[in-house]
Amino acid sequence: MIDTEEKLAEFLPVLRAATWVAVDTEADSLHAYPEKVCLIQISTAAGDRLIDPLAGVSINPLLDALSGHELIMHGADYDLRLLRKHHEFVPSAVFDTMLAARLVGERQFGYSHLVGKFLGVALEKGPQKANWALRPLTERMERYARNDTHYLLPLSERLKTELGAKGRLPWHQESCARLVAESSQLTTADPDAVWRVKGSHLLTRAGLAVLRELWKWREVEATQANRPPFFVMSHEALVAAAEAAASRRPVEPHLPKHMSDRRRAGIADAIRAGLGLSPGQHPEIPKRMSRRPSEAERRRFLELQDRRDARASALDIDPTLIASRATLLSLARSWDRHSGELMNWQRQLLQT
Repeated sequence: MIDTEEKLAEFLPVLRAATWVAVDTEADSLHAYPEKVCLIQISTAAGDRLIDPLAGVSINPLLDALSGHELIMHGADYDLRLLRKHHEFVPSAVFDTMLAARLVGERQFGYSHLVGKFLGVALEKGPQKANWALRPLTERMERYARNDTHYLLPLSERLKTELGAKGRLPWHQESCARLVAESSQLTTADPDAVWRVKGSHLLTRAGLAVLRELWKWREVEATQANRPPFFVMSHEALVAAAEAAASRRPVEPHLPKHMSDRRRAGIADAIRAGLGLSPGQHPEIPKRMSRRPSEAERRRFLELQDRRDARASALDIDPTLIASRATLLSLARSWDRHSGELMNWQRQLLQT
């Protein structure tokens, strides 16, 4: 475990000189709010290393060293978004083994499955819900963390060979470049949408006003307790409580059984705030923005879908890799406007 300035300084020359680098991260999104990067796993020809970002050591020199390499990763989207959000890190390039597996036609593309199939190694089922912020890590957690990067190089080599044999290496390169570009974009939450949790579309405007206040209360509680919001109160309970309050029915049946008096008082305050708003201050009920496709658009959609499915079948890949249903609908409405959103290889498959 690299958890001191001295250990990090000793490792940096090894990392800079590495001919290949595999990377993974572990976070505590099931245990803390907001989440944070708790562990960075790095494998090189020199071995497997665990870096502790929580040890009070600046990892900026480590990230600078990583930026000069193509990083071998598996399902990199979440890891890259975390590193961008919390450490402003964007890699120069990645080789994503999950994307590679999907592009060669694998329908099961979890890391353990692929390691078993291509390398003949049965990995121990890891501690999926472990709290990676706890220290010291158990021996089992360390072993699991090291395995997450230990096999990435041989796995990537096997998949790269298959991609090359099928002529799909350029597809993978373009897909990985798109992945890096998209995961590096920081998005700002829409303040009028962030509180509209699942089920909120069933509420009246008065119910939405209460829900908004309850959501704000839950955010404060979750942040102060450093616990994910669903530990404070579920989406379903928020919506049910908002609906009951707006209908002037008892809210108590919808609250968690073992909720403290302090939190109950906070909920009561939030409900009063929501109910105290005038109708003009109530949130709007979102209008459905989508319109029914015209007959011509529906015909173009079916043509595109048939073409996509035929190409996918011939290539033995998941059709949604070429284009999702939503993408096909957009293309059917206007190919000129939306075809630029496709990657080159996707556009070629849909055109020919």
